[in-house]
Amino acid sequence: MNSTKLKINTKTQKYSIIIGSNLGDSISKILKENSIDFKQCLLIIDKNISNQFITKIKRSLRTKKLYVHFFKANEMNKNFSSVNKILDILLNKNFSREDCVISIGGGITGDISGFAASLFKRGLKFINIPTTLLSQVDSSIGGKTGVNTKYGKNLIGSFYQPSLVISDVQFLRTLPKRELICGYGEILKHSLIANKSFYNFLDKNSDKILKLSSPYIEKAIYQSCKIKKNVVEKDEKEKGLRKILNFGHTFAHAYEASLGYSKKLNHGEAVILGMQSALSFSLKNNLIKKNDYYLVLKHISETNLPSKLKKFFKTRDLNKILSFMAKDKKNNSNKINLVLLKKIGHPIINREYTKHNLSEFLKRELRN
Repeated sequence: MNSTKLKINTKTQKYSIIIGSNLGDSISKILKENSIDFKQCLLIIDKNISNQFITKIKRSLRTKKLYVHFFKANEMNKNFSSVNKILDILLNKNFSREDCVISIGGGITGDISGFAASLFKRGLKFINIPTTLLSQVDSSIGGKTGVNTKYGKNLIGSFYQPSLVISDVQFLRTLPKRELICGYGEILKHSLIANKSFYNFLDKNSDKILKLSSPYIEKAIYQSCKIKKNVVEKDEKEKGLRKILNFGHTFAHAYEASLGYSKKLNHGEAVILGMQSALSFSLKNNLIKKNDYYLVLKHISETNLPSKLKKFFKTRDLNKILSFMAKDKKNNSNKINLVLLKKIGHPIINREYTKHNLSEFLKRELRN
């Protein structure tokens, strides 16, 4: 087992992120090394996870009393009904606060599992084993959990930090290129909001990262997690600084919701489109330096990331997009709150704009 540890220290919880390869056989050892103990646990497993991985993890946990719940992970199932099914199992099997929920899947599985864990008896142990690049670099860190509703994405949820995160690069080798690109979008976001040197590393090595070449993929995951760790430790409940992690997300969540969370556009792709929209809006409002703007656009193009809004939307979709943007949880007034960019590594938060401002901007974007 070859792994790297990153320690997170928030006001409510101290925990570690373990990053490595072939960690499935060593789960019990990792738990012991991190002083995590429990008598019984519920494994909440994305139905897409291969039996090979599941068998390894179950074998490693053989000294524990195990229950398994398979979850069909998609945005439509990220709802209260799915959470209630988990809570029913925990209640029926008489779980205590000292017992554990273990999520094995991507961000949706982690969000649902973490939310259920936060609700059951006001909180029991929660271990996250993220299996997608997107979840390994983003949703598994920081304690955001929740569900979608007809009113929008993640509007109901809680802040609930895990007891441990185990990120095994081996899971990524089973993923299609589209899923890797989704995760890469969040890695790129972290570089844009916090670290020009990391951005330069991505610009030079994006092809190796997307091919999961070692040590490039491990370094990309570690540095991305480190950026999010530094933000979350300073602002766990998103009162100020943590808002920078939403760069591109106000646009992205509206794009996803407008398409009904369909497979046509998944979360990571929406974030990439959302970041490009935020970059263009930053340029329109004379906030970002032109050199940096064109540098990032060149990177997006050369890495073959999703970049054309009109591929997914028509002008007739404009009102629907704006409606979802207006309902975004970051808004505190009738204006829309955006995170924008001054230059690579320097975001701007709490910029508010009217629906009219954004309507005119998006009309132009949909024509390009």
